[in-house]
Amino acid sequence: MLDVTVIEDPEAAAASLDPIRARLLAELAGAPASAAMLAGRVGLPRQKVNYHLKALERHGLVELAGERRKGNVTERLMRATAASYVISPAALPAVQPDPDRFRDQLSARWLLALGARLVRDVGMLITGAAKARKRLATYALDGEVRFASAADRAAFVQELAAGVSALIRKYDAPDAESGRDHRIVVAVHPTVKDRPTPEQEQ
Repeated sequence: MLDVTVIEDPEAAAASLDPIRARLLAELAGAPASAAMLAGRVGLPRQKVNYHLKALERHGLVELAGERRKGNVTERLMRATAASYVISPAALPAVQPDPDRFRDQLSARWLLALGARLVRDVGMLITGAAKARKRLATYALDGEVRFASAADRAAFVQELAAGVSALIRKYDAPDAESGRDHRIVVAVHPTVKDRPTPEQEQ
């Protein structure tokens, strides 16, 4: 089972967004189960659960984990193909965000468009690397900082931009025939506060 996988196919995306199928995916991300086992957990007839499982299997969201005999019946044990799923903007090609339409480094919506393109591109790269049975070379940095003031945040962004720009100028080799282009995305945004659980709200 993969930690996370990107859904690029529109029909697979629609299947994963169905509330019942999303619940089944969540159950099967925990441990393999049969349609009969899942029926009791989700409160649906086994036949209906089996119908939804077949749809998820058709789109590669669940797979056969094994089989077991139960009386005169052979049960298929299914499992999710990933612990979590991300829907790529490629699933909505006609309306996917295009950060090249406008460039406003202070726009949250432009940042969102960049993030969407990142999901799309890395999803496609993962798919290609898996087919080629090659490792995908990537790097990500994630961290948090508390700024004392808006002025400090602005100064940080200015220094960050200058530092990254200097590195790009240092290592960029546009004439290297054997080189490979890489995209660099650096983002700064406020940290999202975790929503309190029902127990914490009481």
